[in-house]
Amino acid sequence: MPAQGKHRRSKSTSFGRGLAAVTTGGAVLALPVIGATSAFAAPAPAAAPQAVAPAAANSVAKAAPAKHSVVAGETLSKIAREHSVSGGWKKLYEGNRKIVGSNPDLIHPGVKLVIGAKSDVSSDDQASKASPSAARGASADRADRSERVNAAPVAKAAPAAEKQAVTYTNDLDGWIRESLAVMAEQGIPGTYEGIHRNIMRESSGNPNAINNWDSNAVKGTPSKGLLQVIDPTFQAYHVPGTSTDSYDPVANITAACNYAADRYGSIDNVFGAY
Repeated sequence: MPAQGKHRRSKSTSFGRGLAAVTTGGAVLALPVIGATSAFAAPAPAAAPQAVAPAAANSVAKAAPAKHSVVAGETLSKIAREHSVSGGWKKLYEGNRKIVGSNPDLIHPGVKLVIGAKSDVSSDDQASKASPSAARGASADRADRSERVNAAPVAKAAPAAEKQAVTYTNDLDGWIRESLAVMAEQGIPGTYEGIHRNIMRESSGNPNAINNWDSNAVKGTPSKGLLQVIDPTFQAYHVPGTSTDSYDPVANITAACNYAADRYGSIDNVFGAY
């Protein structure tokens, strides 16, 4: 048996991770033993992956449709040109049919049009396919739009002003002007100048003038009044609402002008005996 050397190198003992058995009663517990020579740091937990935001439905957000408030005198064509609407007024009308109504030529001041809105048909189709929340949003939008339309002032014709009584002077100027007013109501043509010119030639402005020497007088129907009208002509062309007296200035003028309109087109076309 070899002799043991005095200086035999002793084995270095390393205390590694091991298990020590400890008995407690009859149970054996396995306990970890940590080496004393070195300490090992626990590995750092891996960085949690960052949450990736879900991709947007559309990579580029589309601009919201523009709105245009109609002012007096505007048309769909004009608005479409100003906003460069692709498809012109027809496309603009399709997208705003429920707001404008059935007549695209009639748009009221104050109505707000949506520029770039989709047509009613496509909007309804999409709404039917949308989720319940989207459908509720579309319904709310339609209700809001309906409220705006109902709140928009509608252009109404101003009530006609009550007709004020007009007075005329009791002279040639007043008689002609009153006759012109009656003629306008009856649709009889004629102007102040045409009437005045013929009166001055026929009677020099005397409402009681009478011709007792011409062929009409010989027949028993002398010419009378401002425009020298014989009784048969006066009665045939008398204008309702005026006097039945052929010497009455206004009645005489309107009857003569009515006759001249029937025969010559207008008293303005008379430049001599008629």
